[in-house]
Amino acid sequence: MAIATQQFGRSGHMSTRVIFGAAALSDVTQDEADRTLDVLLKYGINHIDVAASYGDAELRLAPWLAKLRAKFFLATKTGARTAQAAKEELHRSLERLGVDYIDLWQLHNLADPIEWDEALSPGGALDAAIEAKQQGLIRAIGITGHGSQIAATHRRSLQRFDFDSVLLPYNYITMQNPYYAENFEALLATCQERKVAVQTIKSIAYRHWMGREQTYSTWYSPLEEQADIDRAVHWVLSRPGIFLLTAGDTRLLPRILEAASRFASGPTDDEMQAMVTRLNIEPLFV
Repeated sequence: MAIATQQFGRSGHMSTRVIFGAAALSDVTQDEADRTLDVLLKYGINHIDVAASYGDAELRLAPWLAKLRAKFFLATKTGARTAQAAKEELHRSLERLGVDYIDLWQLHNLADPIEWDEALSPGGALDAAIEAKQQGLIRAIGITGHGSQIAATHRRSLQRFDFDSVLLPYNYITMQNPYYAENFEALLATCQERKVAVQTIKSIAYRHWMGREQTYSTWYSPLEEQADIDRAVHWVLSRPGIFLLTAGDTRLLPRILEAASRFASGPTDDEMQAMVTRLNIEPLFV
């Protein structure tokens, strides 16, 4: 079954509801990256999300984009906070990706209050983004972030500037935090009203590694069994209007896409709570 598409905010692009999180390509060979492209094409994924800080991921994407640039909505990110540093990082991303423009350029992990103010004040990274958009180097500007505070921070960011997209965690266990859930719902309402795309991460997060052997390249321990991944992915996709980014390991990608391809309806709260209890799922952010 094909993975559904929907409008990506006000971009005009019909993006697959599942977006490829190219952090999975941070530390892989080109051969492995090319096999990953085959998986994306099999499921019809047409939107890629990468970042300047994701190791060699931008370089791994370049051979794909040389052949298939028109097929993918391409997003990358900058961790720079000043205009000059961000401008330099953008040009480096364009060069590494081998492209003339980027569809969505995002201010990465805009969570720390001091960095937030620096990036959004005169002379900050946002100035570089606005200039790059005027020059046609990028087509849209977004923000991303992690942590229990990030939904509230994104709300403040949207008061400061009319961003085209936001990206933040969304899964069952995170939404059991009343503070996070309240701010996520308020953020989503604002985004839907203003046609701001909402991208979500950590759909299959299980718990911190906490000294356990790290068997995946994700910074957290992910769900592994297909039935559990199905349940977690379907829970996210059952929320209309949002997008799901895949996890940062190529071995998890086929399982996530297979789950998404079979999506029809979401599990009940009782089913999700039973999974949390059975596996002792723990929140990543407190």
